[in-house]
Amino acid sequence: MHALVTGAGGFLGRYIVEQLAARGDRVRTLARSRYAALEALGAETVQGDVRDAAAVERACDGIEVVFHVAAVAGIWGPWKLFHEINTLGTANVIAACRKHGVGRLVYTSSPSVTFAGRDQRGVDESAPYPTRWLAHYPHTKALAEQLVLAANTAELLTCALRPHLIWGPRDQHLIPRLIERAASGQLRQIGDGTNEVDAVYVENAATAHLLAADALWPDSPVAGRPYFITNGEPVNCWQWINEILRLAELPPVERRIPFSAAYAAGAALEAAWTLLGRTDEPRMTRFLAAQLATSHYFDITAARRDFGYEPKISMAVGMQRLARWLAEPASPQA
Repeated sequence: MHALVTGAGGFLGRYIVEQLAARGDRVRTLARSRYAALEALGAETVQGDVRDAAAVERACDGIEVVFHVAAVAGIWGPWKLFHEINTLGTANVIAACRKHGVGRLVYTSSPSVTFAGRDQRGVDESAPYPTRWLAHYPHTKALAEQLVLAANTAELLTCALRPHLIWGPRDQHLIPRLIERAASGQLRQIGDGTNEVDAVYVENAATAHLLAADALWPDSPVAGRPYFITNGEPVNCWQWINEILRLAELPPVERRIPFSAAYAAGAALEAAWTLLGRTDEPRMTRFLAAQLATSHYFDITAARRDFGYEPKISMAVGMQRLARWLAEPASPQA
């Protein structure tokens, strides 16, 4: 098939491009910069931003399926930035798909669209959207997800995938930031340390996108639905963090902060940052405190049933691959 991947220069996007190219699909990418690694895979490049409707339209011309991965993530920043990229950018993608007769759209959402700051233990896709939001990222992603699912028709079949804590080699966000905070002595355990979380190895997440697209046909149960995507192996959050730190040759996190104290500190810092008009991320926010202290793992039965998703790379094997990557001279901690 002729596929477009938005945000192809990012962590997950590049893996999706690699898997599409490996099986012989024609790939076009939409990204703000040029990436030699993508061009080496034979991908056609359209340089542009999802906020630019004209650029999105050019990228969608002649395309059969769109993987809309592009987004801005983060725990802090101006509403305008998150809304324009995550929500209005997605609206541009939907409009361009309709204009050029693109038949399928797979949207990369996030489990945080259902997170209200409380434990989520084994929840499935019936979990509702929150009535209040702790950060702009999950709010704008939820708005975008709703646009994508509402756009599902016989002419444009859509679905949304919610991969949780994507990790693995080449990550330039989650793992490097964790290592950086630990190395600078700024990492603290939030809560009692018993919370369990799901994560998904990046190649599994990419494979889920291809499987969902392949199953997205008329009368398919996939059409118009969201799906949680994880490794299906919940782990103790802080034990896993300490294992990653061990691979980076750093000591485990030993200092602890009660959840209530971290949440209050996050609220105070958010208020100060708002008053000062700062756009850089504070060390703590309410959303971050809740994410680090609560359990959030998900039921992936629907993805297994509807499009045959099965996480082939286990957490243990993924950690072995991560260890090799971290040991390479060009890895983030070098």
